[in-house]
Amino acid sequence: MKTALVLGGTRFFGVKLVQALLSNGVKVTVATRGNSTSSFQGQVESIQFDRNQLESFQSAFNGREWDVVFDQICYSSIDAMNAIQVFQGKTKKYIFTSTLSVYDLLDKELVESDFDPYSYTIELKDKDEVTYQEGKRQAEAVFFQKAPFPVTAVRFPIVLGENDYTQRMTYYINKVIQEEVIYLRNLDASMGFINEDEAGEFLYWIGSYDFQGPINTCTNGTVTLKEFIKYIEEATGKEAKVEISSDEDNQTPYSIPRSWTMSNQKAIDLGFEFQDIHQWLPHLIQTVLKK
Repeated sequence: MKTALVLGGTRFFGVKLVQALLSNGVKVTVATRGNSTSSFQGQVESIQFDRNQLESFQSAFNGREWDVVFDQICYSSIDAMNAIQVFQGKTKKYIFTSTLSVYDLLDKELVESDFDPYSYTIELKDKDEVTYQEGKRQAEAVFFQKAPFPVTAVRFPIVLGENDYTQRMTYYINKVIQEEVIYLRNLDASMGFINEDEAGEFLYWIGSYDFQGPINTCTNGTVTLKEFIKYIEEATGKEAKVEISSDEDNQTPYSIPRSWTMSNQKAIDLGFEFQDIHQWLPHLIQTVLKK
């Protein structure tokens, strides 16, 4: 991979992807709506476009080619269909950032075959007409059933990091510090995560690897919500006030009724070495706490 186009890439683990590409000598183009300032001024080529306007989408990339396109901002079947139209003949490979959310919440460790985008019925709808889960399912279905170029769908769990703009982990840290009640459905439910650095590195790595299809990408190990809260208690020196509740009005970001994890064995078999969650998560909580 000598050239890469990143759709998105100005925040969170998109930044980590661009860093990984640059560190490995890849010539990078970053394309965004221009609403966020890139931290790579002078290091990457920048393109401004509006994905929601097909004419803008087409004209922005007219006459250009890249070895790999990384799509961080595709949320619907229409997004995916337009991308196929725009990038047909312009790339050797397409990496689509997908999600654990394509799976139903099954009480098992999820594997790639638990959602099959190759047979999923396509319905052309905009992202505002579907849920986040359905939008990502539809995007995968379109790419794998319609794209004329090789596609990889990287299914991430919740991504954590210092630059997490969702502030979901910070929400829990602040609740403990302020001695406010945290409502959860099930303290024994396990979750899988990945950190922003590892997410960016994996995207670069799989872009350099000869692989097509969906692939689960998560750090090694899982944590129960009880363990997650305990790590925060240890970092803050305060005891969390937790109440078990199924009331929808009281629910918090990670309040799941049962475990939500997936297997990363396929990625491991391909040769990627993941970190261990119990090593980096406590350190990350300490780092966020100090900011």
